Amino acid sequence: MPTQRSPALLAFALCLITFAVNLQAPLYTTYAELSGTGAAATAMAFSAYVVGVVPVLLLLGGLADRVGRRPLIIVALGLSMLATLLMLLAPTLETLGLARLLLGIGTALASATGTAYMSELMHNGDHQRAATWVTASTSLGFGLGAALTSLFLLRGPSLAPESFYLHLLLAGLALLAVWRLPDQRRDARGAWLRLPCYPAGSLPYGLAILLAWACVGLVIALLPSILKQHGLADWSGFSTFCVISCGLLFQPLARRMAPGKATLLGLMVLPCSYALLAWGADRGQLVAVLLGTLAASSACYGFVYLGGLSAVNMLAGAEKTRASAGFFLLAYLGFSLPVIFTGLLADRLGSRVALLVFGASLLIGCLVVAVRLFWHYPRLQSHPSAQ
Repeated sequence: MPTQRSPALLAFALCLITFAVNLQAPLYTTYAELSGTGAAATAMAFSAYVVGVVPVLLLLGGLADRVGRRPLIIVALGLSMLATLLMLLAPTLETLGLARLLLGIGTALASATGTAYMSELMHNGDHQRAATWVTASTSLGFGLGAALTSLFLLRGPSLAPESFYLHLLLAGLALLAVWRLPDQRRDARGAWLRLPCYPAGSLPYGLAILLAWACVGLVIALLPSILKQHGLADWSGFSTFCVISCGLLFQPLARRMAPGKATLLGLMVLPCSYALLAWGADRGQLVAVLLGTLAASSACYGFVYLGGLSAVNMLAGAEKTRASAGFFLLAYLGFSLPVIFTGLLADRLGSRVALLVFGASLLIGCLVVAVRLFWHYPRLQSHPSAQ
């Protein structure tokens, strides 16, 4: 039987799984220099994460119902520890690609079952409260790993900062905690294959999160090399923390807004915040970079994230699982493909041109999607689930 501590233990495990994902982010430039490569190769290694995420989201939506929730969390924790260990043993860009592939698989497994498992461990089965716990713990983990690595690197350069060992220790404790959590199989004969779907009217929300997470991917993968030009590379982890975890501050406000309005607000904030952080990165103004990433986080992990996901679930009817998978599929495509393209531009034309092209594309994309959402908004309001 679940105890009062069970939800907190699962939240701790989920935080440690995502903690590992951006743990190495402040060292991306160092790995690239050791491998003799540039921004494009770094973006490719960074995007290996999505190669791990997408197949699980596409093909294994029914896995948790067949084998149970707890085994997937245990495997995800094990993969996060293996990825960290690999980076300690062989700190190269090639190893980074392999590590991020493992991290992508682990994160997708945890995402596939985290909210459902949390709901089962809560005595009242409160789905909204479960989603809040999962969102908060994973968002904190995504940013905290990078921030702690940056903090330890301020003491001196290292390929094995103490944050790596801290993750191995805490993840080991989380593994023991999850091992003792109760579990139940939902449908041992259910289908493994559950393809994503896009209910009528949901595609603009998927495109909105694609644009938002493209901005996040650029900050994590490419901003460290740009900041290094101004002697600020050690602060890149804090920019990652700001662009991800600070979105928690805006989630309560996003929940009080209608999903369409929240998403539209996020699309208005996103290009403005990007302009500030890009200007700060180009000029070496750390305060502008941190303020820009904080503002971008309000959209990326606040208004667009929660507003878009809520709208998709509202429009999905009985297909919420498949519709959510479709939403996150577009999110992770945004997290990878635009970053690779921008990295190629940075290598060939310089970081300033790459930032300008990405910014212009982001602005155009936000305007097009916002117009589409504004046109669709009355239909969302009239949907039976919105009454």
